Amino acid sequence: MTGSLEALAIATLLFVGGHVFLSWAPVRGRLAAGVGEQRFPILYSVFVGAAFVWMAFAYGAAPFVHVWDPPIGLRHIALTVMPLAFILFVGSVTTPNPSLAGVPSGTIAERGPVGFLKITRHPMLWSFALWGLCHLLANGDAASMVMFGGLTALALGGAAHIDARKRTNVGPAWEAYAAQTSYLPFQAMIQGRTRLTFSEIGWWRIGLGVLLYAIVLFTHEWVFGVTPLPL
Repeated sequence: MTGSLEALAIATLLFVGGHVFLSWAPVRGRLAAGVGEQRFPILYSVFVGAAFVWMAFAYGAAPFVHVWDPPIGLRHIALTVMPLAFILFVGSVTTPNPSLAGVPSGTIAERGPVGFLKITRHPMLWSFALWGLCHLLANGDAASMVMFGGLTALALGGAAHIDARKRTNVGPAWEAYAAQTSYLPFQAMIQGRTRLTFSEIGWWRIGLGVLLYAIVLFTHEWVFGVTPLPL
């Protein structure tokens, strides 16, 4: 079911709500006990994956409903911030991260944060949040507000949920780890709770992030049918 803002709203709600509901401890515990710990991640992935596909198609088929005209300055801000989103994403998948599913959280947490995890303990989710926020700044139609607003809320809320879950499951090791980093990017560095050396990041991660940004920027119109460049 696509072709309406209602369909997009339902698909976005299922995608966002599916993450929240299936990650909620009482629900996750019962489902995992019923289908098995090894099968639960498959069930989880299938559900949210199907919801994401529906959301993407619903967004593409949604009617254009004008809400407001973003000032040209906001579009420039979005283009300026997006490279950071790509750099954070590259850093998130190339640095051992105790907040990711399937990673031995206790062992990595005991070693303390390194690299991008000193900037924020949730670099992947913040990359998604910045991506969503940038698209909210650059687009003034209702469909974009529904989808990108939902994705941004999921990323920011998901990071807070992970903190709470890890605090319960990992315990003191997570508390010590969290004290050396922060939920908000750069907060721990500004407060003097951690110190980042550039060697922990490396030029190659920044270069790869900028390269991915350039590829997406210049293929955006061909892939998605709209140019992100302010005209």
